[in-house]
Amino acid sequence: MVRVKADSQGSWIPTGGMIATRFLELRNRRGLMITMIMLTIGIPTIFLTIRLLLHALAPHSYGPVGDYHTFNGLTVSVLYVFAFVVAATLGCTAGSVDLAEGMFRQLVVTGRSRLALYLARIPAGLAIIVPMVAVSFTIICGVCVFSAPTKYVFQGVEVPLGLSEAGYENWAAGHPDVVICDLPFGGPCNGLTQPTTPLTKAQAVETARQDYSSYSQTFLYPSTALMVRTGLWIELQAIVWFIVGLGLASLMGERTLPLVLMIVFEMVVSPILFLVGIPINLHRAGVDLAVAHLEPSALGFALPGIVGGGPGETFNSSSLPPESRIVAVLVIVAWLVGWTILGAWRMMTRDA
Repeated sequence: MVRVKADSQGSWIPTGGMIATRFLELRNRRGLMITMIMLTIGIPTIFLTIRLLLHALAPHSYGPVGDYHTFNGLTVSVLYVFAFVVAATLGCTAGSVDLAEGMFRQLVVTGRSRLALYLARIPAGLAIIVPMVAVSFTIICGVCVFSAPTKYVFQGVEVPLGLSEAGYENWAAGHPDVVICDLPFGGPCNGLTQPTTPLTKAQAVETARQDYSSYSQTFLYPSTALMVRTGLWIELQAIVWFIVGLGLASLMGERTLPLVLMIVFEMVVSPILFLVGIPINLHRAGVDLAVAHLEPSALGFALPGIVGGGPGETFNSSSLPPESRIVAVLVIVAWLVGWTILGAWRMMTRDA
């Protein structure tokens, strides 16, 4: 008896060929790819290149490029925002491209599972957005590490970098005037340009103890652990918004309106709700704040429309409504699963 091999054409699991087809379909949209590359890779690269040239040509006027603050600013204020925009754009494009180009009917008549056709778009889109964000983040990390200053000279005094807290306190005891009055991370002499009483070693040590966290992050490149956590966090944010965009565009059957709604919600509505204050359970249901709860604590709080400059600024992770990391992860998973189900359901029930 001859056994007939089962046809997997109707399987809901996407094949490698289906994923590759969806990948090429997105990659061949040259205008979209060029725009995404310019936003994620081009803008940070141009900024860093200009800074490097300025430092090389006028080192006394323009300091070294690489340090913690450059890393924090480019990741929180630039890459975080642009990663959201390109991920949402790519997701909305992937979710509506078949309808926009009149190919949906041709896909249906092939007999392939509609669920498989939808699910194939997820790995295809992530194969584009994840490496793109990774390249941009790697460029930022590379410049911040290899162009970081090796020493800092202020008012003729060389300030040692990378000291432990005890080491910084010992150094501060020998330079009380500099530590208390002059350094950008030191105290302001009670608002006076010069102190009215002699400065003591005890005052300098106390000031050093209070400001060590700022000193440890100033003029230095970020730690390897911080760079790894930040890179994974930004990739997570891009993945979330790609899947949300994919599901929303599939649900609505077009690209432009879902993309506009996502940008308006994230850039305008969400910051307003955060500033005004809404019931805490509604805060916890938002995926943007759930992602923010997973942000590395050493970074400034990032939310498109609200960007903090780092620890100690008006907005940071401590400004968020209290929420455990487990709850934040569950909220993110719920959004990913929920929008995937909605997008797939709409594709499976849409008239061909």
